[in-house]
Parts: sequence; structure tokens; C-alpha cells
Amino acid sequence: MYIKKLKSLNELKELLPVLVCQQFKDESSLVVSNKDLIFSLNFLKHHIGCQYKMLTCISGVDLLGTQYRFCVSYELLSLTYNSRLRIKTFIDEVTFVTSAVSTFINANWWEREIWDLYGIYFDQHPDLRRILTDYGFEGHPMRKDFPLYGYVELRYDESKKRVVVEPLELTQEFRSFTFETPW
Repeated sequence: MYIKKLKSLNELKELLPVLVCQQFKDESSLVVSNKDLIFSLNFLKHHIGCQYKMLTCISGVDLLGTQYRFCVSYELLSLTYNSRLRIKTFIDEVTFVTSAVSTFINANWWEREIWDLYGIYFDQHPDLRRILTDYGFEGHPMRKDFPLYGYVELRYDESKKRVVVEPLELTQEFRSFTFETPW
């Protein structure tokens, strides 16, 4: 039995609630609204003409200074058709993204990493907690407005024979950078 592969992004655009289709060389991307994300991921995984059964990566992007501050990008792979597809959704600082763990079980750690580093909340996630930073860590270090020097300093105190956490004191004046000026 011959299975027909969906040939183009235009065919996907007719079947999915896609906002924008992007094609750059051999890379295909679809931009979907946040509310249609899980539906789109489920469709792409289970449709006989797509079969994107493997989630290879989820990435977060901080777009400081834009209307939608964050982008969450899902990289999908179809082994049946040997093709890749990127699904993007854009959100602001207060909007949450519905977790994709029910569709792709391996989304678990990637969503935890994005929440830990960017502060993007994933609703209905089974175990959303820090994964790369310490549990007492304040802030989200991959945000563009996170200070490069952090908030606290860790050092080993020889007299106390342990690691000491102290508020950070800068030896030079704080500099304010705008992200629009070139270096």
C-alpha cells in the first residue's frame, strides 16, 4: 500500500491553523498560535501523510524588546519520510505554553530546561522544577535582561571550611547597556 506524503507546506497550511510558513533552503518552519500548538503537534505526529513521530529538540529564544518576548521552537523528525519540520510559537512574558509531554514524552526535560533558563511556564507539565540551576537560584539566566554577573557570589571560605553565599558587590560602577547599540 502506498502512503502519500504531504508534499509542501501549502498542503499543511490547508490542514493546520498555520499563521506563517517559512522555507529557507531545505529547512521548513511553521508558525502557529499558542492555543493551536498542541493540536498541531498531535496532527503532525499522527497524520498518515506527516508521521513526525520524533521530537528532536525544543528551544527557547528571548526576543527582548519585541511584542512577543519569547519564542518556543519544536524540531520534529519523520523517519518514514526522512524530513524535518520546525514548529514555532511566540508568547509574551505572562502567557504560558501548554506542555507537549502528553504528545512527546521526551519533551519533559526540554520543557524543564526552558522553564529554568528562560522562565517560560509550561502548563500541565508533570514535574516542572529546576534542572540546570540550583533550587535556590533566583531568576532565569538565559534572559537577555539577566545581569551577566548574577545576584550572588559563591566562594570557599577557608576559615569556615565551606562554600559561602554572599550578595554580589561590584568593584566598578554598574554600566547600563542598550541592546540596540553595536559594540
